[in-house]
Amino acid sequence: MPRCLEIRDDIAGISVANHLRPMNAQETKGAMPHICVCICTFKRPGMLRRLLEKLEEQDSQGCFSFSVVIVDNDQAESARSVVESFTIGSSFQVRYCVEPRQNIALARNKAIENASGDFIAFIDDDEFPTSEWLRRLFNACKQHEVAGVLGPVNPYFEHEPPGWVRQGRFFERPTYPTGYRIGMWEARTGNVLFRRNILADVREPFRAEFGTAGEDIDFFRRMMAKGNVFIWCNEAAVFEVVPPERCTKKYLLRKALLRGSNFLKHPTDRAKNFAKSIVAVPLYGMTLPVMFLAGSHHFVRTLIKFCDHAGRLLAVIGLNPVKERDH
Repeated sequence: MPRCLEIRDDIAGISVANHLRPMNAQETKGAMPHICVCICTFKRPGMLRRLLEKLEEQDSQGCFSFSVVIVDNDQAESARSVVESFTIGSSFQVRYCVEPRQNIALARNKAIENASGDFIAFIDDDEFPTSEWLRRLFNACKQHEVAGVLGPVNPYFEHEPPGWVRQGRFFERPTYPTGYRIGMWEARTGNVLFRRNILADVREPFRAEFGTAGEDIDFFRRMMAKGNVFIWCNEAAVFEVVPPERCTKKYLLRKALLRGSNFLKHPTDRAKNFAKSIVAVPLYGMTLPVMFLAGSHHFVRTLIKFCDHAGRLLAVIGLNPVKERDH
Protein backbone atom coordinates (compact mmCIF):
# COMPACT_ATOMS: atom_id res chain seq x y z
CA MET A 1 0.00 0.00 0.00
CA PRO A 2 1.21 3.56 -0.64
CA ARG A 3 3.09 5.25 2.19
CA CYS A 4 2.23 8.65 3.61
CA LEU A 5 3.96 11.49 1.85
CA GLU A 6 7.15 12.28 3.75
CA ILE A 7 7.40 15.99 4.48
CA ARG A 8 10.56 17.17 6.21
CA ASP A 9 12.06 20.52 7.21
CA ASP A 10 15.63 21.33 6.29
CA ILE A 11 16.78 21.15 9.93
CA ALA A 12 15.70 17.74 11.19
CA GLY A 13 12.03 18.55 10.87
CA ILE A 14 12.08 21.26 13.54
CA SER A 15 11.31 24.96 13.42
CA VAL A 16 11.42 27.34 16.35
CA ALA A 17 8.33 29.40 17.12
CA ASN A 18 9.72 32.87 16.50
CA HIS A 19 11.14 31.86 13.12
CA LEU A 20 8.21 29.79 11.97
CA ARG A 21 6.20 30.26 8.81
CA PRO A 22 2.99 28.31 8.14
CA MET A 23 3.37 25.34 5.80
CA ASN A 24 2.20 26.36 2.35
CA ALA A 25 -0.07 24.45 -0.01
CA GLN A 26 2.79 23.05 -2.08
CA GLU A 27 4.38 21.57 1.04
CA THR A 28 1.23 20.00 2.43
CA LYS A 29 -1.33 19.20 -0.21
CA GLY A 30 0.52 17.53 -3.05
CA ALA A 31 -1.71 15.07 -4.88
CA MET A 32 -3.78 14.05 -1.86
CA PRO A 33 -5.55 15.59 1.17
CA HIS A 34 -3.28 16.57 4.03
CA ILE A 35 -3.99 16.36 7.77
CA CYS A 36 -2.07 18.34 10.35
CA VAL A 37 -2.09 16.66 13.77
CA CYS A 38 -1.84 19.25 16.54
CA ILE A 39 -0.44 18.35 19.95
CA CYS A 40 -0.27 20.76 22.88
CA THR A 41 2.07 19.56 25.60
CA PHE A 42 3.12 20.61 29.09
CA LYS A 43 5.85 18.77 31.02
CA ARG A 44 4.96 15.28 29.80
CA PRO A 45 8.03 14.26 27.76
CA GLY A 46 7.58 10.52 28.28
CA MET A 47 3.93 10.54 27.24
CA LEU A 48 4.71 12.79 24.27
CA ARG A 49 7.37 10.35 23.07
CA ARG A 50 4.90 7.47 23.24
CA LEU A 51 2.32 9.47 21.29
CA LEU A 52 4.80 10.34 18.53
CA GLU A 53 5.87 6.71 18.25
CA LYS A 54 2.23 5.64 17.90
CA LEU A 55 1.69 8.24 15.18
CA GLU A 56 4.46 6.49 13.21
CA GLU A 57 2.14 3.48 13.05
CA GLN A 58 -0.74 5.33 11.38
CA ASP A 59 -2.04 3.45 8.36
CA SER A 60 -3.39 5.96 5.83
CA GLN A 61 -3.79 3.36 3.05
CA GLY A 62 -2.67 6.11 0.69
CA CYS A 63 -5.77 8.23 1.33
CA PHE A 64 -3.95 11.24 2.82
CA SER A 65 -0.62 12.54 4.03
CA PHE A 66 -0.07 14.01 7.48
CA SER A 67 2.34 16.07 9.52
CA VAL A 68 2.52 17.11 13.18
CA VAL A 69 2.69 20.45 14.96
CA ILE A 70 3.75 20.37 18.61
CA VAL A 71 3.18 23.37 20.85
CA ASP A 72 5.19 23.32 24.07
CA ASN A 73 3.25 25.27 26.69
CA ASP A 74 6.26 25.20 29.00
CA GLN A 75 8.51 28.23 28.64
CA ALA A 76 11.43 26.05 29.77
CA GLU A 77 10.92 24.00 26.56
CA SER A 78 10.79 20.67 28.35
CA ALA A 79 9.54 18.91 25.21
CA ARG A 80 12.30 20.13 22.89
CA SER A 81 14.78 17.29 23.48
CA VAL A 82 12.07 14.66 22.90
CA VAL A 83 11.05 16.27 19.62
CA GLU A 84 14.63 16.70 18.44
CA SER A 85 15.53 13.07 19.09
CA PHE A 86 12.32 11.74 17.55
CA THR A 87 12.54 13.69 14.30
CA ILE A 88 15.95 12.23 13.42
CA GLY A 89 14.29 9.11 12.07
CA SER A 90 10.65 10.11 11.71
CA SER A 91 8.71 9.47 8.50
CA PHE A 92 6.60 12.64 8.80
CA GLN A 93 7.36 16.29 9.37
CA VAL A 94 7.28 17.50 12.95
CA ARG A 95 7.12 21.21 13.63
CA TYR A 96 7.93 22.40 17.17
CA CYS A 97 7.05 25.79 18.63
CA VAL A 98 6.63 27.30 22.08
CA GLU A 99 3.77 29.19 23.70
CA PRO A 100 5.40 30.57 26.88
CA ARG A 101 2.11 31.84 28.35
CA GLN A 102 0.60 28.89 30.19
CA ASN A 103 -2.90 28.79 28.77
CA ILE A 104 -4.34 25.83 26.88
CA ALA A 105 -6.45 28.06 24.62
CA LEU A 106 -3.39 30.05 23.55
CA ALA A 107 -1.46 26.83 22.95
CA ARG A 108 -4.24 25.47 20.72
CA ASN A 109 -4.33 28.74 18.77
CA LYS A 110 -0.57 28.60 18.30
CA ALA A 111 -0.91 25.09 16.88
CA ILE A 112 -3.59 26.17 14.39
CA GLU A 113 -1.58 29.24 13.43
CA ASN A 114 1.38 27.06 12.48
CA ALA A 115 -0.56 24.27 10.82
CA SER A 116 -1.76 23.93 7.27
CA GLY A 117 -3.46 21.41 5.05
CA ASP A 118 -7.04 20.43 4.41
CA PHE A 119 -7.82 18.98 7.85
CA ILE A 120 -6.74 19.65 11.42
CA ALA A 121 -6.72 16.95 14.10
CA PHE A 122 -6.19 17.39 17.83
CA ILE A 123 -4.99 14.75 20.25
CA ASP A 124 -3.79 15.32 23.83
CA ASP A 125 -0.21 14.67 24.89
CA ASP A 126 -1.31 12.07 27.47
CA GLU A 127 -3.10 10.01 24.83
CA PHE A 128 -2.07 7.60 22.08
CA PRO A 129 -4.05 6.35 19.06
CA THR A 130 -4.76 3.05 17.39
CA SER A 131 -3.12 2.54 13.99
CA GLU A 132 -6.43 3.23 12.20
CA TRP A 133 -7.21 6.42 14.14
CA LEU A 134 -6.61 9.11 11.52
CA ARG A 135 -8.01 7.00 8.67
CA ARG A 136 -11.22 6.30 10.58
CA LEU A 137 -11.74 10.00 11.34
CA PHE A 138 -10.88 11.03 7.79
CA ASN A 139 -13.16 8.47 6.15
CA ALA A 140 -16.09 9.35 8.43
CA CYS A 141 -15.67 13.06 7.70
CA LYS A 142 -15.62 12.45 3.94
CA GLN A 143 -18.40 9.88 3.84
CA HIS A 144 -20.82 11.86 6.01
CA GLU A 145 -19.81 15.19 4.44
CA VAL A 146 -19.59 16.97 7.80
CA ALA A 147 -17.37 19.67 9.28
CA GLY A 148 -15.67 17.36 11.73
CA VAL A 149 -15.57 14.04 13.54
CA LEU A 150 -14.93 13.09 17.16
CA GLY A 151 -14.01 9.70 18.57
CA PRO A 152 -13.80 7.86 21.90
CA VAL A 153 -11.12 8.41 24.52
CA ASN A 154 -10.68 5.20 26.51
CA PRO A 155 -8.72 4.96 29.78
CA TYR A 156 -5.35 3.21 29.86
CA PHE A 157 -4.21 2.53 33.41
CA GLU A 158 -0.45 2.35 33.87
CA HIS A 159 -1.05 0.36 37.05
CA GLU A 160 -4.11 -1.39 38.40
CA PRO A 161 -6.25 1.34 40.02
CA PRO A 162 -8.10 1.09 43.35
CA GLY A 163 -11.26 -0.98 43.25
CA TRP A 164 -13.54 2.04 43.70
CA VAL A 165 -12.08 3.61 40.53
CA ARG A 166 -12.90 0.53 38.46
CA GLN A 167 -16.36 0.18 40.02
CA GLY A 168 -17.22 3.85 39.54
CA ARG A 169 -15.85 4.00 35.97
CA PHE A 170 -14.65 7.52 36.68
CA PHE A 171 -12.33 7.64 33.69
CA GLU A 172 -14.76 6.17 31.17
CA ARG A 173 -16.49 8.64 28.87
CA PRO A 174 -19.78 8.36 26.99
CA THR A 175 -19.71 6.79 23.53
CA TYR A 176 -22.22 6.98 20.70
CA PRO A 177 -23.03 5.10 17.49
CA THR A 178 -20.99 6.10 14.45
CA GLY A 179 -22.77 8.92 12.64
CA TYR A 180 -24.38 10.32 15.81
CA ARG A 181 -24.59 14.12 15.67
CA ILE A 182 -22.59 15.66 18.53
CA GLY A 183 -23.88 18.55 20.62
CA MET A 184 -21.66 21.20 22.22
CA TRP A 185 -21.75 19.62 25.68
CA GLU A 186 -20.63 16.28 24.24
CA ALA A 187 -17.70 17.73 22.27
CA ARG A 188 -14.03 17.69 23.31
CA THR A 189 -10.68 18.27 21.59
CA GLY A 190 -8.91 15.16 22.92
CA ASN A 191 -9.83 13.23 19.77
CA VAL A 192 -11.15 15.27 16.86
CA LEU A 193 -10.57 15.99 13.18
CA PHE A 194 -12.19 18.92 11.38
CA ARG A 195 -11.98 20.68 8.03
CA ARG A 196 -9.60 23.61 8.13
CA ASN A 197 -11.95 25.81 6.09
CA ILE A 198 -14.40 26.14 9.01
CA LEU A 199 -11.83 28.53 10.52
CA ALA A 200 -11.69 30.78 7.45
CA ASP A 201 -13.34 33.79 9.14
CA VAL A 202 -12.49 32.94 12.75
CA ARG A 203 -9.98 35.31 14.34
CA GLU A 204 -9.56 33.45 17.63
CA PRO A 205 -10.53 29.76 17.44
CA PHE A 206 -10.01 29.17 21.18
CA ARG A 207 -10.72 32.01 23.59
CA ALA A 208 -7.98 32.80 26.09
CA GLU A 209 -10.34 33.78 28.91
CA PHE A 210 -11.16 30.11 29.50
CA GLY A 211 -7.54 29.56 30.52
CA THR A 212 -7.63 26.22 32.33
CA ALA A 213 -10.72 24.41 31.00
CA GLY A 214 -13.84 24.76 28.88
CA GLU A 215 -12.19 26.32 25.84
CA ASP A 216 -13.07 23.29 23.74
CA ILE A 217 -16.81 23.39 24.55
CA ASP A 218 -16.83 27.09 23.70
CA PHE A 219 -15.05 26.39 20.40
CA PHE A 220 -17.63 23.80 19.36
CA ARG A 221 -20.50 26.02 20.51
CA ARG A 222 -19.37 28.80 18.18
CA MET A 223 -18.62 26.43 15.30
CA MET A 224 -22.04 24.77 15.61
CA ALA A 225 -23.76 28.16 15.78
CA LYS A 226 -22.31 28.84 12.31
CA GLY A 227 -24.04 25.72 10.99
CA ASN A 228 -21.11 23.29 11.17
CA VAL A 229 -22.03 19.67 11.93
CA PHE A 230 -19.84 17.30 13.94
CA ILE A 231 -20.45 13.58 14.22
CA TRP A 232 -19.11 10.63 16.18
CA CYS A 233 -16.96 7.78 14.87
CA ASN A 234 -16.86 5.02 17.46
CA GLU A 235 -14.10 3.14 15.62
CA ALA A 236 -11.60 6.05 15.80
CA ALA A 237 -10.37 5.34 19.32
CA VAL A 238 -7.52 6.80 21.31
CA PHE A 239 -6.35 5.86 24.80
CA GLU A 240 -5.74 8.29 27.66
CA VAL A 241 -2.95 7.31 30.03
CA VAL A 242 -4.20 7.36 33.62
CA PRO A 243 -1.21 7.43 36.01
CA PRO A 244 -1.66 6.44 39.69
CA GLU A 245 -1.67 10.08 40.86
CA ARG A 246 -4.94 10.67 39.02
CA CYS A 247 -6.64 7.72 40.69
CA THR A 248 -7.32 9.70 43.85
CA LYS A 249 -10.40 11.37 45.29
CA LYS A 250 -8.51 14.66 45.52
CA TYR A 251 -7.78 14.70 41.77
CA LEU A 252 -11.37 13.91 40.80
CA LEU A 253 -12.89 16.48 43.15
CA ARG A 254 -10.50 19.25 42.09
CA LYS A 255 -11.36 18.49 38.46
CA ALA A 256 -15.08 18.73 39.27
CA LEU A 257 -14.68 22.08 41.04
CA LEU A 258 -12.67 23.46 38.12
CA ARG A 259 -15.24 22.22 35.61
CA GLY A 260 -18.06 23.84 37.56
CA SER A 261 -16.24 27.15 37.96
CA ASN A 262 -16.11 27.65 34.18
CA PHE A 263 -19.87 27.63 33.61
CA LEU A 264 -20.16 31.43 33.80
CA LYS A 265 -17.94 31.72 30.73
CA HIS A 266 -20.50 29.81 28.64
CA PRO A 267 -23.47 32.00 27.61
CA THR A 268 -25.64 28.99 26.73
CA ASP A 269 -28.20 28.01 29.42
CA ARG A 270 -26.36 30.01 32.09
CA ALA A 271 -29.46 30.90 34.11
CA LYS A 272 -30.89 27.40 33.75
CA ASN A 273 -27.67 25.76 34.94
CA PHE A 274 -27.39 28.18 37.87
CA ALA A 275 -30.93 27.31 38.96
CA LYS A 276 -30.15 23.61 38.72
CA SER A 277 -27.09 24.04 40.92
CA ILE A 278 -29.04 25.91 43.62
CA VAL A 279 -31.28 22.86 43.92
CA ALA A 280 -28.57 20.23 43.36
CA VAL A 281 -26.07 21.31 46.03
CA PRO A 282 -28.34 20.73 49.06
CA LEU A 283 -29.84 17.59 47.54
CA TYR A 284 -26.49 15.95 46.85
CA GLY A 285 -25.26 17.16 50.24
CA MET A 286 -28.13 15.38 52.00
CA THR A 287 -27.54 12.12 50.13
CA LEU A 288 -23.80 11.93 50.89
CA PRO A 289 -24.21 10.01 54.20
CA VAL A 290 -26.36 7.40 52.48
CA MET A 291 -23.91 7.08 49.58
CA PHE A 292 -21.05 6.68 52.06
CA LEU A 293 -22.76 3.59 53.46
CA ALA A 294 -23.52 2.30 49.95
CA GLY A 295 -19.83 2.08 49.00
CA SER A 296 -16.81 4.20 48.06
CA HIS A 297 -17.59 4.48 44.37
CA HIS A 298 -21.18 5.61 45.04
CA PHE A 299 -19.94 8.14 47.60
CA VAL A 300 -17.26 9.57 45.31
CA ARG A 301 -19.66 9.78 42.34
CA THR A 302 -22.13 11.79 44.44
CA LEU A 303 -19.33 13.96 45.82
CA ILE A 304 -18.16 14.74 42.27
CA LYS A 305 -21.66 15.88 41.32
CA PHE A 306 -21.81 17.98 44.49
CA CYS A 307 -18.47 19.65 43.62
CA ASP A 308 -19.55 20.26 40.02
CA HIS A 309 -22.55 22.25 41.18
CA ALA A 310 -20.74 23.84 44.14
CA GLY A 311 -18.08 25.10 41.72
CA ARG A 312 -20.79 26.91 39.76
CA LEU A 313 -22.23 28.60 42.85
CA LEU A 314 -18.79 29.59 44.12
CA ALA A 315 -17.99 31.11 40.72
CA VAL A 316 -21.10 33.30 40.93
CA ILE A 317 -19.82 34.91 44.14
CA GLY A 318 -16.30 35.24 42.74
CA LEU A 319 -14.64 32.31 44.52
CA ASN A 320 -12.47 29.85 42.63
CA PRO A 321 -10.86 27.24 44.90
CA VAL A 322 -9.04 25.55 41.99
CA LYS A 323 -7.13 27.99 39.79
CA GLU A 324 -5.34 25.57 37.48
CA ARG A 325 -5.79 22.04 36.23
CA ASP A 326 -3.73 19.16 37.57
CA HIS A 327 -1.33 17.62 35.07
